[in-house]
Amino acid sequence: MTDETPVLELRNITKRFPGVLANDSVDFDLRKGEVHALLGENGAGKSTLMNILYGLYSPDEGQVLLNGKPADISSPHAAIAAGIGMVHQHFMLIPVMTVAENIVLASEPKKGVLLDTAGAERRVRELAERFKFHIDPRAKIEDITVGQQQRVEILKALYRDADILILDEPTAVLTPQEAVELFEILKELVAQGMSVIFISHKLNEVLDIADRITVLRRGKKVDTIPREGATEAGLARMMVGRDVLLRVDKKASQPAETLLHVDNVHVHDDRGLEAVRGVSFDVRAGEIVAIAGVDGNGQTELIDALTGLRKPSEGTIEVGGRDMTHASAHAFLQEGLGHIPEDRHRRGLVLDMSLAENLVLHDYAKPPYAKRGFINPKKIVASARGLLQEFDVRGGSAQTPASALSGGNQQKVVIAREVHRDPRVLIAAQPTRGLDVGAIEFVHRRLVEQRDAGKAVLLVSLELEEVLSLADRILVIYEGAIAGEYGPDVTEEELGIAMTGGRSREGVA
Repeated sequence: MTDETPVLELRNITKRFPGVLANDSVDFDLRKGEVHALLGENGAGKSTLMNILYGLYSPDEGQVLLNGKPADISSPHAAIAAGIGMVHQHFMLIPVMTVAENIVLASEPKKGVLLDTAGAERRVRELAERFKFHIDPRAKIEDITVGQQQRVEILKALYRDADILILDEPTAVLTPQEAVELFEILKELVAQGMSVIFISHKLNEVLDIADRITVLRRGKKVDTIPREGATEAGLARMMVGRDVLLRVDKKASQPAETLLHVDNVHVHDDRGLEAVRGVSFDVRAGEIVAIAGVDGNGQTELIDALTGLRKPSEGTIEVGGRDMTHASAHAFLQEGLGHIPEDRHRRGLVLDMSLAENLVLHDYAKPPYAKRGFINPKKIVASARGLLQEFDVRGGSAQTPASALSGGNQQKVVIAREVHRDPRVLIAAQPTRGLDVGAIEFVHRRLVEQRDAGKAVLLVSLELEEVLSLADRILVIYEGAIAGEYGPDVTEEELGIAMTGGRSREGVA
């Protein structure tokens, strides 16, 4: 049961950036021993508000109160001293150091002038046991899973005596199983008196974990409501300002000729180990085939091979009947393959370049953007303006650098570029990672439109709900091999068993 007195209040917080009112007189409060979710679309102002609380930004107007008293939080150091910890969406850990070394960094226990390694490990182990975290203090960060890395970030905050914990999109990088484990951890933290701010755009998670929910839309607070009585449809309406279709509305597929043919493909990872082991499947014109699996089961290496970024050691890959097994990534693009990559920063965008430049990355040397070897910047900018409007990209113009956009809007730019090229085969890897409910609806509709236009769509996703909603056929990948093929009527439970190597009936397409 939560205490009604707020441990934290944000009053009338306003923050402006050039051309953007990120927070517009926002009020927010947090009670002791509660999970208060902050929900909103990409670019709604959630992260800006929390960055103000954590001392990364200063508000233009408004004030922060801790336990009823005004607080001056001018830096992360001041936030930590005030008992506020933050786990960012992109973790801030040093891969070559151990769990214990990362947790005690800048607050190391000493023996004389030397680091007390044994003491650090002991304190971290005690902390982990107290909060029921299963983690080895001596393991190196580079050798543990993403879910365990997140626990290290939470332990870093607990080690510094945080009693308010901010989690920014904490499940964006987690598998469904890891997300369930995280929620158990949060329940344990709250039971021991911590207060948690949970930033998210995932409606089902918010309804699972939160005591209260505050919704932001375009920088303004819409409302704060208790979880009791809240529904996904009602929250989506508050977030987006209109009714949102939460399930994909699509007619039955009409598959035609095979456009992507994969036969006995083997692929090695960066360490030289076999990550994909004899995978075979076809994707036909007019269907969406989904590959479902827990992260790290060969999906990344398979996508790399299917897009020319990594050469298979064995097997055949054909696009539109043409053998492309050893072709370059450029040749795959020219053959009519579109690729929405799983990592938009590393593979999808050149962050320092403008949105207009990113939108023509594949085709800048072709008409209408170039003539007789000369590039026409006006044509590039004009095309970009149309695409930014069509794909509802917010937060910038054609000349804005890609780095200035929120993650969700960056993803829309990648999707706009790949769909606009009108590919015969579209490979969509985690296409809605980091997107809010309105943007997810938009992307799903676009993928179904591609299918209905006679394209072959290969969807690779960690989101079971997305797979079940979009796919006409589902392939489960486990330890680099196809563990089963299922129709769209398969249950989440059955897919979950197959994804973790369990045996169940093998479905039929």
